[in-house]
Amino acid sequence: MIDMQTIFQIHRLKDEGFSNRAVAIRLKIDKKTVLKYMKNPSAKAVKRVRKPGKLDPYQDVIKDLVKENPGIKAPVILQRLQEKGFKGEITILRLFLQKIRRTSRSQEPFIRFESEPGAQMQVDWGHFSTLDYKGHKRKLYALSVVECHSRMLYVTFTHSQKQEVLHQGLLDAFAYFGGSPKELVVDNMLTAVTERVGPVIRFNEAFLKFLLPFHIQPTACNIRSPHEKGKVEATIKYLRYNFYPARQFADRDDAQKQVLVWLDNIANLRTHKTTGKIPAEALDRKALTPLPSVLPDLRETGTYRVHKDFGIRFDSNVYTAPPWTVGKNLTVKADQSRIYIYHKERQIAVHLRSFEKNLRIENPEHRDQVVKARNRNPITRQTEVFLSLGQPAVDLLEKLPDNRLSLKKTIAKLLILKDEYGDDSLLYAINKAMERKLYGADYVENILYQEMTPKTEHPLVKLARPELNEIRLPATSLKEYDALALKRRSRNHGHDHK
Repeated sequence: MIDMQTIFQIHRLKDEGFSNRAVAIRLKIDKKTVLKYMKNPSAKAVKRVRKPGKLDPYQDVIKDLVKENPGIKAPVILQRLQEKGFKGEITILRLFLQKIRRTSRSQEPFIRFESEPGAQMQVDWGHFSTLDYKGHKRKLYALSVVECHSRMLYVTFTHSQKQEVLHQGLLDAFAYFGGSPKELVVDNMLTAVTERVGPVIRFNEAFLKFLLPFHIQPTACNIRSPHEKGKVEATIKYLRYNFYPARQFADRDDAQKQVLVWLDNIANLRTHKTTGKIPAEALDRKALTPLPSVLPDLRETGTYRVHKDFGIRFDSNVYTAPPWTVGKNLTVKADQSRIYIYHKERQIAVHLRSFEKNLRIENPEHRDQVVKARNRNPITRQTEVFLSLGQPAVDLLEKLPDNRLSLKKTIAKLLILKDEYGDDSLLYAINKAMERKLYGADYVENILYQEMTPKTEHPLVKLARPELNEIRLPATSLKEYDALALKRRSRNHGHDHK
C-alpha cells in the first residue's frame, strides 16, 4: 500500500508521457503498483509513518550552533555531535543544514513572468467582515480564482473555509472558465498543504484526491512570498476596493448573485492595467483541460441521527425529516444554498439552507404525516379506549399536538373523568370545551364540575397489582350484537323451512 502523495505523482508522471517502468523507477516502487493505481486511483491509500532519523535528537543542538555561528561548517558541527554520541554520516547533516539555512535567507528580488494560456491558475481566500442573520453574525469569505494568462477572475462567497467548500468553489471556478488549468498555485492553507519543511511539501491528501481527475499539478508558494501568487493577491485587493464598498447583502446567496453580475459586467470586461487586454476576450478556453464528463459530488457530507421531534441538528439549526425516520441515522449533504437528506441512497428531503441560528426549518408535510400516523396507529391501549368514545374524542386528540399538550397525561385524566361522570357527560363536556377552543383536560374537568354530577360516589375497588387498575375496555357498540342476532335468526328460519 502507498500514500496519496505517491498515487498523485503516478498520475502526474503518466500525464507527462512517462512509461509505467519509468514511473516505477523514478518513484522507487514496483511496476505492478503503477498499473494498480492507474486502474483504480481511489484504492485505499495508507499514509507512510516516518521512522525517527538518527539526526532527530540533535536538531535543536544544530540550530543553536548555527544561530550562534552563522558561518559554521558541517565538519565542525559533526565533531560537536559526535562528542554527544551521534553515530550518523555527515551527508544527512549537510542536508539538514541546507534546509534550515534556506528558510533563513533574506528575500531575493524576483522577476515577473507571464503564463501561457491555460497553464496556471492561482487561488486565495479573502476575509470580508460578517453578515448579520437576525442577530447572529457569520464571517464572510471570498474564494478568488484567477486564470493567470488572461486575468479572468471568478469569486465565490462562503461562510466557511472547510475542505469541501474549497473544493466546490474551485469546481465552480473551473465550470465558469470552461475548463481546468495544468497547474494550480496555492498558499500554505491547511486545506491544501499539511506539512512543509523547507522545500519539502506534503499536500493535503483530500486536496490531491480532488485534483486527481482534473490532472492538475498543485504548487505551493514559499512562506512569506506573496509575489509568487501576486496575480490572485491583486484580485483580492481589487475585489475589496472595487466591488465590496457601499454594498448591502441580505445573505450569502445575495452576495453571490451581486458578485457574479459584477464579474460579468465589470471585472472581466475592463481593460487590465498590466496586460492591456480585456480578460473575457483574452481567455483561451481551448487551452484549458476539459472537465470530466462525470463531476465529483463535493457537498459537505455527514451522518446525523433523527430525534423524536423528527428533526436533524445541523449547523446550529434543526431540519425536519419524514417521521418514519425517527431514531435512524441519515446522510446529510449540504452546499451553500440547500440541505439534502438521504436514507441510504434515496433522497427523502430537501431544505433551503439557513445561516441563522437556533431555527427549526420544517416541511409542513412532515408534520401532517405525524398527525396522520397518530390517528392511524394509536400510541397505547389507553388511547384506543379513549377513541372508542366517538368523533368528539378523535377531534380532541388531533388538537393536542398543536397545543403542546401531553397526549399520555391528557388521555389518562380524561379516562378518570369518564369513570367518574360516565361517557355521555364526558362527551358533552368535550364538545363544549372544543366549541370554546379549549383543549386541555383541566377545561373539560371544570365544565363537568360546574354542570354535572358524578354518577356514583362509591369509590372504585383497588386491586393489589397497580397495573390491573389501569385495565379499561372500549365502549361497546350494540349494533354488533344486533347484527349477530339477525344473522342467527336468519339461519334458524332457513332450517325451519327445510
